[in-house]
Amino acid sequence: MDESPTLPSEAGVAVSSPQRGKQAEGGKSAPAGAQTALLGTGRRKESIARVRLVAGSGSILVNHRPYDAYFPREALRLAIRSPLLLTHQLGKYNVMASVEGGGLTGQAGALKLGIARALVALDPAHRVSLRSAGLLTRDPRQKERKKYGRKGARKRFQWTKR
Repeated sequence: MDESPTLPSEAGVAVSSPQRGKQAEGGKSAPAGAQTALLGTGRRKESIARVRLVAGSGSILVNHRPYDAYFPREALRLAIRSPLLLTHQLGKYNVMASVEGGGLTGQAGALKLGIARALVALDPAHRVSLRSAGLLTRDPRQKERKKYGRKGARKRFQWTKR
């Protein structure tokens, strides 16, 4: 059987080059000095984060803004940096992410998962440490639906005895 090498596209991870799709159209490949971006997708609650990791100085941009301007709370910033700190890659890669949906906590969680998945695509040896720290596990908790006859998912309407 002919087994050609495949890209690590499992679990929302892909590798791309800046000239994606040019090989098939024009027959030319990407230039030899072109950097490849490692892609990772993370989700949490209603948020989706698409993360690109490129070798660089360590800047983290979220929706074209520095992450410390986008996320006001230090706990969220630490959560975003945690995969990079754990794998000792902080300062070696630039992170460019587009995040949509949900609130800031969900977006930070989605970003954390996307960065962790991109780091596994970079080096599969990181999988063990990231998995043991719980950074590769998608948080399955979702908002509980509102029930009829109630004010919310669990809260009852106000009841007066007399």
